[in-house]
Amino acid sequence: MTRHPWTLRRRLVVGLVLLLAILSGVVGTTSIAILHQDLMSRLDETLEQNSMKRMSKFDDGVDQGRPPSGQQVPDNLGPGQKAGNLIVVTDGETVEMAVFVDESGTETQLPDAVVDTIRAGIDDSAPPRTLDLGDELGSYRLIERTDPRTGLNVYSGISTSEVETTIRNLVLIFVVVGLVALAIAAVAGVALVRRSLRPLENVAATAKRVSERDLVDGEVELPERVPEEQADPRTEVGQVGAALNRLLGHVEQSLVARYRSEQHLRQFVADASHELRTPLASVRGYTELARREPERLSETQTHSLARIDAESARMTALVEDLLLLARLDAGQRLRHEEVDVVRLVVEALSDAQAADRGHVWELEAPDEELVVTGDGDRLRQVLANLLANARHHTPDGTRVTASVAARDGIVEVRVSDAGPGIPPELLPEIFGRFVRGDASRTRRGASAGLGLSISQAIVESHGGTIDVDSEPGRTTFTVRLPEDAGAATAVAEPSNGGDPVRRAAADAQDPNEALQDGAGRDRTSADHGGVGAR
Repeated sequence: MTRHPWTLRRRLVVGLVLLLAILSGVVGTTSIAILHQDLMSRLDETLEQNSMKRMSKFDDGVDQGRPPSGQQVPDNLGPGQKAGNLIVVTDGETVEMAVFVDESGTETQLPDAVVDTIRAGIDDSAPPRTLDLGDELGSYRLIERTDPRTGLNVYSGISTSEVETTIRNLVLIFVVVGLVALAIAAVAGVALVRRSLRPLENVAATAKRVSERDLVDGEVELPERVPEEQADPRTEVGQVGAALNRLLGHVEQSLVARYRSEQHLRQFVADASHELRTPLASVRGYTELARREPERLSETQTHSLARIDAESARMTALVEDLLLLARLDAGQRLRHEEVDVVRLVVEALSDAQAADRGHVWELEAPDEELVVTGDGDRLRQVLANLLANARHHTPDGTRVTASVAARDGIVEVRVSDAGPGIPPELLPEIFGRFVRGDASRTRRGASAGLGLSISQAIVESHGGTIDVDSEPGRTTFTVRLPEDAGAATAVAEPSNGGDPVRRAAADAQDPNEALQDGAGRDRTSADHGGVGAR
């Protein structure tokens, strides 16, 4: 069962109603108690007066200190007696008189049991007391007085039914009025609290809209602000709104500064990578030229030239990777063509097997084609990076499986290996740039840690996702591509007068060079610096 949270609005309304209920209860209880005490005091005064009057009338009928005969008892009560009045007269032992006035105004003899209850419960000269005289008579206020002239004990009583009825009716009125007042207070409280908290709700709505924006990268604007009339610092809620507006202003300034810094960095990387391609090509060219006459070179010179050629090739690959990342970050449009992913996986796995027969390579793929729209060369580079990643970071004899399947319009490619796995602390940043997992895998070959970054950028530029799941003995990279992946890369064509990163990408002599700069490289080692990312 889902419990509704106790929101501030609910707590305020419930607190207001409870406070009003407590105050109403205290006021009502106090008022009823005071009224009951006042009514009983008046009843006691009437009882004292009736007792004195009855004794004086009784004294008028005394003959030589004796009470009147039983036939004269009704005369002693006097005319106009209220219903419920009673009198009991005793000489200490004998009951001389015991009558009460019933509802019809007739004086009726009291039962002996009632007389015994009265005599046992009332003391002489004690203040008036309330006794229950049974179901027929009910509750009575009674008093005992001794006639000083005759020595007779006179018990006088008045029914408390009127007082009880008055108090009961008053309690009912208080309850009904109190409930109505609480209902009105609840409705009014809801409206009042809702109106009072509306500015706070607007503040929360503004914060929610900001939280739903993508603030990770790119140029970000935060136009959301709390309205000025709800950001008055002279009110409590207004202080929250004003503070949020200031916070959003600071965040927007920070995001703008971050974006400019990223743009400057991208420009530097693109320009530097582009400018380094020519001297690196020259270094490799002169190295190849010098190695054409090996008979004129000493053993040391031959070894040195080989190292120069290898390192310049590695540097060239790193520069190409950096330039590719800069172009992808700048939103460079990729080619749109139909690509059979099954064929790409088969070719990439064949290349990996040819490059390294020390591993066990397996393929799981359907017989039919699985086609997506995208850049075939870039997708081939992703698969080559993932397979080379498994090859370079697992020992010989490790089983590596590449599988491809289609589910709900998504083509899913998995590259799994039975290697030692990736350390848990490395998983959150595995796709970061220059991240290498040398400590976790048996690393063979140089690596700059860019392969997985490039793979992620290529996959995301196709509107897809790439993730990793790893534990000791199993690591799986999963690439998911929508079948209409080309629609996700519909970025405006770069122009030479726009983003400097795009401008550098467009400086290539061949218009297709920006899209195919790695296509001519050996696909089994296309990742170069990327395989070390695991």
